[in-house]
Amino acid sequence: MVSNVTSKSKSTNLTNRARMLVSCPDRPGIVAAVSRFLYEHGANIVQSDQYTMDPEGGLFFIRIEFDLDNLDARREQLKADFAVVAAEFNMKWSITRASRKKRLAIFVSKEDHCLLELLWHWQSGDLDADIAMVISNHDDMRGLVEPLGIPYHHIPVTPDTKAEAEKRQLELVSGQVDVVILARYMQIISPKFIEHFPNKIINIHHSFLPAFVGGKPYAQAYNRGVKIIGATAHYVTEELDGGPIIEQDVQRVSHRDNVEDLKRIGRHIERTVLARAVNWHVEDRVIVHQNKTVVFS
Repeated sequence: MVSNVTSKSKSTNLTNRARMLVSCPDRPGIVAAVSRFLYEHGANIVQSDQYTMDPEGGLFFIRIEFDLDNLDARREQLKADFAVVAAEFNMKWSITRASRKKRLAIFVSKEDHCLLELLWHWQSGDLDADIAMVISNHDDMRGLVEPLGIPYHHIPVTPDTKAEAEKRQLELVSGQVDVVILARYMQIISPKFIEHFPNKIINIHHSFLPAFVGGKPYAQAYNRGVKIIGATAHYVTEELDGGPIIEQDVQRVSHRDNVEDLKRIGRHIERTVLARAVNWHVEDRVIVHQNKTVVFS
């Protein structure tokens, strides 16, 4: 079952708006070529961001939003025509419709703070995406999710059933969602699952890694007397908690803060950082290069 419930629409009419992401070796004329191409096809650029790693021999990244009348009918021809420009500059590129909302699957366990933040952003229209489903290895969050018209799937996971549980998860999400969000989902995702969603699985974790690995990271941090705590949102790769970082944030703490204070502060940072990362991804603001990201936030 897939939900047809959608969030409130943003005020801007995105029917004829497209987003272009480009990465290529840096050289003179890239911006001119792209701009000229869009001009000759009758498009109006409404936003443009660019970044170069190194003016000589580095890589160049650009994100452009543009409006084009009758976009749906013209998009495939536009992409075919742009392929000629892309080949000249050895570009990796994409053109997507801004009006086509990405569909999300949110994975969650027992902690609700990150899920609640995403639901609130979605309800308010600040997260321009559709939540297709929530999947959990526990049944705790059903009462938060189903009243919103979002399908909730409880798939228990044990060491003996992990493979079968993941098979069921893949059956639910394959062809139904564009992005998987691990909103404090306390299970390791297998390489086989990751293969289906390269750079499309977003995770959130406390920034104590790798200094405080294993259980009770906040207790470990408290015992070490840390002065800064934080959180990191990143894409999931086969390297545990080692994928490209999308967003991070920190907050200062002191000796006056006990373990529960650190947990409370940490939860706030985690929910904020994850929401930012998901929002930037669904608005096509992230380009992955090797194990890093360029984020046009």
